[in-house]
Formats: sequence, C-alpha cells, structure tokens
Amino acid sequence: MNITRRLLGKVALGLAGATMLMQVPALAADRPAPFDKPGVKIALVRYLSTGDFFQAYLSGVEAQAKALGVDLRVLDSRQDAALQADMVDQAIALGVQGIIIQHGLTESMKDAAQRAVDAGIKVVAFDVNVENPKIPQIEQSDRDLARLALEQAVTDNGDSWTAGYVYVAGIAPLDRRNETWVDVKKKHTGINEVAMFGTLDNPIANSVANQARSVLSAHPDIKVMFAPYDEFAKGVKIAVDEAGLNKAVKIYSADISTSDIAAMREPDSAWAATAATNPAVVGQVSVRALAQLLAGEDPGHNVIVPPTLITQKELIDKDIKNMEDLSAKLPQFAHADVAMPAWMPNPNAK
Repeated sequence: MNITRRLLGKVALGLAGATMLMQVPALAADRPAPFDKPGVKIALVRYLSTGDFFQAYLSGVEAQAKALGVDLRVLDSRQDAALQADMVDQAIALGVQGIIIQHGLTESMKDAAQRAVDAGIKVVAFDVNVENPKIPQIEQSDRDLARLALEQAVTDNGDSWTAGYVYVAGIAPLDRRNETWVDVKKKHTGINEVAMFGTLDNPIANSVANQARSVLSAHPDIKVMFAPYDEFAKGVKIAVDEAGLNKAVKIYSADISTSDIAAMREPDSAWAATAATNPAVVGQVSVRALAQLLAGEDPGHNVIVPPTLITQKELIDKDIKNMEDLSAKLPQFAHADVAMPAWMPNPNAK
C-alpha cells in the first residue's frame, strides 16, 4: 500500500479513522482488474431522460458506479438521435473504458456502437438494439412486462373488449411489448383495437393526453387502454379523468414510480395495473454487466431483469405509497440477482 503524507496526516486523527481508511484498498484488492485500482472511467449515453423511470434508472447507475468506485460521465441527448451518436464519439474522446447506451434508435446507434467497440471500449446497451453480438443487451423482459399487464386486463375484463393502444414504433422496448400485444389479440379474438396513437414529444404525458382526448371522443366505447410505458399511461389518465370516464375505462401499463403509485391509489382511479421492474435496479444491472465485461467476464448477450405485476388492489391492500414501500413490501422488486458475481459490491446492502 502506498502511504502518502496526506494519508499519514489523516491516520494521525485517530485509530478509528485509520481503520476505515485501511479497509478501502483491502476491499478493492479483492476485486479483479481493473477494479482493483482507482481510475476506471465509464460513460452513460442517454436518448430518453424525461420522466420518473429515467430519473430512477440514472440513480441506479450512479449508485452502482459509486459502489464500484468508478468515474461516471453522463451524456444526455434529450431524444436527439444524431446528437446521441455524436455523444458516443465524445465518450470515446474522453478516454472511457466502458459505455452504457441507454435507449435510442437502431439506425443511429448501430454504427456509433461499433465505433466504440473498434476503439477497444466495452459497451452494453439498455433497451436499444444495436445489432452487435459483442454488445450485451440489458432488457426488462419487455415481452413479460406486456404479458403480465395484459393477462391482468383479461382477468379483469374478460376476453372481449374494445381497446385503445398507445404505441410509438422504432423504440426497442416498445417494439418488443408490441409483439406481445399482437400475440394477445390473436389469442383473444374478442379484443377489438379501435385506435392506435402515441408520441414521444416532450412533455410526453401531456402530448399523449392531447391525443387521448381525441381518441376517447371518437371512440366512447373504449373499455381498456393499453399504454405500455408509464408516461403514456399518465397521459391517458389525464384524458380519461377530464372526460369523466374513470369508472368506465381501465388502464394497463408498464413501469412504475412513486407518482404512478399515487395516481393508481386515487379513489376510483382508472389505472388498474402495471408490470414493472425497479428502474433503479435496472440501472445497477447495466453498470454491473459493463463491469463484468471490463473484468473479462461474460454476463451473457441478453441480460434480463425479471418484472413484477403490480395491481391497484395490491397497492391499497398493502398500503404501498411510494417506491420505498414497494421495495420493502415486495422484496423481489428491491434487488435482482442478475450480473452479480461474488466480487461485485451491492449498493443495496445494509
């Protein structure tokens, strides 16, 4: 251990302080290279960042990066596909050893991701298909998210109902959720989709609400809204509430946040159920999978975080009011034992 004058000065402050300082290198020494020494630098290159899900995802990335002792740089393109590709090049120029690509469009990110790989940088991708066998794909098991929500919709409403559907093509997680929606409609031929709409224009919830108002006016017979992204569901709920249809329409979604929980718990809320992973845990898994690559380990090409069905009834019966309650009362939601080798620090450990 290299003992500097600065460290000796801190040791002189007291034996307890010295013990704490001495523990840090010992822990780092138990980790594989390059995490046995400080100085590892990684970047998170984001396409989507608006909404509670993405804020929680970022908090998870930050927590796991801190636990590993790495230098994290966050580059946010705010849904500008060309800028996101440029930001991958910026990350390369910064000299990072690893990059997490978070969402984006395949056509804009495929070549950018390859440039990073060609530069010797390890890359993982969350919810964007960069069509590269060398790049692990972090997924929420989007097909299962949609399946769980839609199975609950069938349980609640039978297998014959008129539906509105919120969808934007070209976004990998939404495309995967759409595949399940198509399959469910084939299986339950009594489901009649009378309207498909959707937008990712900011603010997303308000933009979707504007569309949903017109859809509900044109199709007053809609009984179920499938909105497999919580910002979509928020927008639909705004329009349903304004139309006074909260007892006539039920909303089924994907993803969860504290504000979503509050909206689902409202008296006579139309938002009946959602299927979700903990976005903070997904952020942690993204960093862990990248760390495994940097350590020469293989996390697998598809790193899947399993989802949980969360119903309005369960939130009320278990008195779940926020994400902290959700993690405490649904332990499977608090941590995913995914990309978790023995040497990996757990930021959730008490």
